Amino acid sequence: MKRTGLKAELTQTNASSSNNKRPKTEHSSENSSRIESSSTSMNPNNNNNNPQNSITTTTTTEQDRSIKTSKQSIARFFFENGIDFESINSPSFHSMMGPANCQIPTLDELKGPLFKDALKETNEYFDEARNSWAHTGCTILLDEWKGKTGRDLVNVLVDSPRGTVYLSSYDISDFVGKNDEMKIFFEKVLNEVGIDNVVQVITSSSSVFTKEVGKELSEKYRQIFWSVSGSCCMQLMLEKLIEMDVIKQTLEKAKIITRFIYGNPDALKHLKEKTEGRDLFQQSSKIKSTQPFLTLENIVLEKKTLTKMFLSPLFLTNEGWEKVADLVGDESFWKAASNVLKAAIPLVRVIEWMKGCSNKEQMGYIYETMDQAKETIKEGFKRNKAQYTRFWKEIDEVWTGVLYSPIHAAGYYLNPNLFYSSDMFIDPEVATGLLCCVVRTTRDPRVQDRVTVQIESYQNAKGAFGLGWAEEHRSNISPAKWWSKYGVECPDLQKLATRILSQTCEGASRFQLRRSSVEKILDTRISRREKNTLADAVFVEYNMQLQNFGSGKVWCTGSDEIEPLDDWIADQGRNDGAASNTTDQGALNSGGQSDVHPKVEPV
Repeated sequence: MKRTGLKAELTQTNASSSNNKRPKTEHSSENSSRIESSSTSMNPNNNNNNPQNSITTTTTTEQDRSIKTSKQSIARFFFENGIDFESINSPSFHSMMGPANCQIPTLDELKGPLFKDALKETNEYFDEARNSWAHTGCTILLDEWKGKTGRDLVNVLVDSPRGTVYLSSYDISDFVGKNDEMKIFFEKVLNEVGIDNVVQVITSSSSVFTKEVGKELSEKYRQIFWSVSGSCCMQLMLEKLIEMDVIKQTLEKAKIITRFIYGNPDALKHLKEKTEGRDLFQQSSKIKSTQPFLTLENIVLEKKTLTKMFLSPLFLTNEGWEKVADLVGDESFWKAASNVLKAAIPLVRVIEWMKGCSNKEQMGYIYETMDQAKETIKEGFKRNKAQYTRFWKEIDEVWTGVLYSPIHAAGYYLNPNLFYSSDMFIDPEVATGLLCCVVRTTRDPRVQDRVTVQIESYQNAKGAFGLGWAEEHRSNISPAKWWSKYGVECPDLQKLATRILSQTCEGASRFQLRRSSVEKILDTRISRREKNTLADAVFVEYNMQLQNFGSGKVWCTGSDEIEPLDDWIADQGRNDGAASNTTDQGALNSGGQSDVHPKVEPV
């Protein structure tokens, strides 16, 4: 099968670029400088001890360093944002950069030495990450999407504690729906990364990369686990909740309030004054599926303000006022809204935790966090089985059918902060998950026997596991780091725990890499030379962005911005869901307290 990816070309280009010596003219300039310096020092009229000469030399050096730094910063801005190099000559850009105190590189400098330096630096960053995979293991992240021409494209990233790196991009249109071809594609990716280095593969969705392919690959490469992005699965759970009639009806009623307020400038102004500028819409969330519930949460939090606002005659003459006044005065609406939040907000908090949590923490906590979310929903409905089980059913369909992997249960078991806690509970799923990981990752029966013995030491906190420092650090360092420090007496179990706990549960979508850059590379109409040039540019662009993300310098780079909640502002059509359903509404109203649900935090 003809290879459609560009990794081979990219690797060849990067290798040649990073190994190139500096341009001859630049090297000659350095030699010339050294000759000039020598001849000056031999001049009998030259006084090297002259303080004025020393000050001048220092000042010149500082100026040169400042100019170089300025040009490198501007170049990096171009590289990491995928900006056309020709833009450096734009009059508007020069005007924006201000007077001559800001040194702008030339187009030749940008394309030449500055880009070569950036490519060399990027290759070094990539190699540092690659060199760590054998020890900590790594996760392949697949970021798939449909391009503007309808082709199925995918970016391949590799995640590890050392950092996330961009590996390659492919056009997989010819493989979709063909399991054999898709398996061949995956095997090429696995070989690029190193099969023994890969612990798991995470996709952003389950649409293109089918479960059948993942299952067959997992059977062939038993040490590799297959999963879907955790936050994507949480969003899928919320979307399933939104489709439930009892929740859909409450959300539709809540829209009556927001449509009136945001369609009436005086009402909006009045609300802003009473809430100190707070908005009913949750603007901070970038995740569309969480917005309806966060907006409903804000409405419930402003219940007193809204009730007082619409029970007053201020907006009596405005069209629609009576309908809103009846709604905010209806206690059954507020009870239903509060109960919707009891079912949904725990999942929203899990998404927020995943977005804000370090990769080093996720694998050790995802199992417990999901269990905690379900228990919180149960407690919210006062353990009324008739109330919470229908929400659990929707959640479990995604958790069991899409997200869950034995590696999640093993991560829970091997997390010392949870394992040694007083409320630790080892159910059959956890025990089976750990056993599955032991068997699949170590085929040698002798190693399996040693791991079993070492697990007993871990269970009973023997040796280094029970030392004072080990106990103190169970909760204040990452689980993987804890094992690297205190698991030395159990090397086989230490290796297994480190490789499992070093993995992420999140997919590539969180990085929001600019996909248009890759679509240019995979365009079959451009020449091979242009493809190589673009491949180098994308390699630098993506890895710079990923490096920024890893160091906490995060900003939204992609075009996947959330869509506004238009139907919460204006009626987009008939509101079937707004009609009252006495049976469902009454059932929802009957359970639990009416106060807003607290946040779900990991243990």
